[in-house]
Amino acid sequence: MEITAGSIVADVLCDWPETVPVFLNRHLGCVGCDMSPFDTVADVARIYRFDPVCFLEELQAAVRSSDQDRGQAV
Repeated sequence: MEITAGSIVADVLCDWPETVPVFLNRHLGCVGCDMSPFDTVADVARIYRFDPVCFLEELQAAVRSSDQDRGQAV
């Protein structure tokens, strides 16, 4: 399973908590927002008017980084 433009924000935050800083660093209200169970990653990019590809790459990079950290800790 991976994060896509169609991923629901609440699912992303729940399944990959390491993405929370990405949302917070962009000053997004998604963490704890009532709309997060309905909005997709693409919706958030459109609503906040930033490049959806860059945002998606940031989220995916946060997950990859976390996966690498877990691999090194083993």
